Amino acid sequence: MKRTFKPFASMLMTIREFRSLYFAAYLLLGAGLWSSCTGGAASGRSSDIHFDSIVVQQQIPLLQTSDTTLPFAEIRIAFTYPSKFRNQESLFRLQQIFQGTFFGDRQYDSIPPGEAVKKFVEDYSQRYRSLSNAYYEDKNRLKGEMPVWYWYYMNNSNKILFQNESILSYAVTYNDYEGGAHGSHRITYTNIDLNELVTLSEEDLFVPDYYKPLREKIVQGLMHSYRVNEPDSLLDKGFFTIEDIVPNNNFWLNNEGIHYSYNQYEIAPYSMGVIDVAIPYTDLQDILLPGGVISRYFLSEK
Repeated sequence: MKRTFKPFASMLMTIREFRSLYFAAYLLLGAGLWSSCTGGAASGRSSDIHFDSIVVQQQIPLLQTSDTTLPFAEIRIAFTYPSKFRNQESLFRLQQIFQGTFFGDRQYDSIPPGEAVKKFVEDYSQRYRSLSNAYYEDKNRLKGEMPVWYWYYMNNSNKILFQNESILSYAVTYNDYEGGAHGSHRITYTNIDLNELVTLSEEDLFVPDYYKPLREKIVQGLMHSYRVNEPDSLLDKGFFTIEDIVPNNNFWLNNEGIHYSYNQYEIAPYSMGVIDVAIPYTDLQDILLPGGVISRYFLSEK
């Protein structure tokens, strides 16, 4: 059975407005349910998860003025989070993982999702407005010309990529500009064992000496994607060095295999963007941990 998305009966999204001095944005609550009985060993526990989403769009002026010709930060946050799951203790732990991986700081992972978003925006606003003195200094140095690098933007979102009865994989995507020659685009993945409610790393999937053979498989996958026959030929495609291409724990899982991503500057220049490589489980048999996550949840019925 394929993974399905079942909307609530109303199929409606409600809008609430956060009302505070520094936070005037819209809260969009979109409710849904992910459930699946796809592959793997069942735990006997319900894997049905209700999700809500909070969407914030806001302009934050650098200076205490509403003049839109002066620098401001344009922010957009689209945060999907679990709102109902198994029991209250399990829900709290699942929300803690979602918030910690989305906001990147433990101070946001133990408060309600709406409060976490509000605090994150307020903290970002405070950091941005603290640049006002530097802005005036740069403007004086430029003899009145506008220092254009103070127009910031941030667009952060997350997306569920895969769920079966035991595994949930999702992506967090960050797009931002905070001065410099260009903005930044990066993506991180999180994989959760829904039975244990812990995040997974490569050590949970592979045998202890996995690193070198997995690295070779990733290089082979890139060679296939870029249609070259030798590892060194990847250098002609723009990659920095072959030695840079190593397992980086930035992966997600589905029924077919493991999917790695390498962010800008990690193994190749900015212009090549995020680089993806997928390795099917059939190519990983020699390094899979016996009785490990992949063996139990993806291959046990194959």
